[in-house]
Amino acid sequence: MNLTISGHHLEVTPALRSYVTAKLDRITRHFDQVVDVKVLLSVEKQKEKERRQHAECNIHVKGSDLFAECSNQDLYAAVDELVDKLDRKVVRHKDKIKDHHHEAAKRIM
Repeated sequence: MNLTISGHHLEVTPALRSYVTAKLDRITRHFDQVVDVKVLLSVEKQKEKERRQHAECNIHVKGSDLFAECSNQDLYAAVDELVDKLDRKVVRHKDKIKDHHHEAAKRIM
């Protein structure tokens, strides 16, 4: 799994990098065919203080690309919400690609 963490208008500290990688391990626990993960953390330059911290992630898994974004006052809370959204999307994708066909029941006469 290729992991790219970048920051826009902020410096990605080692503590923030380790926090994001620890949270993203939850996604690989559910679905192990993750090829590429790109995380962008940014601070929006708005006058209002609410929801300035922004986190977005693009995941390339076998068969599809998944994207999620989240904003919050705290960057760590935004990362938590982002991972929750991605986790739901990955589980839903895994269910879609799973083979749901069963053999037909044989009739007994």
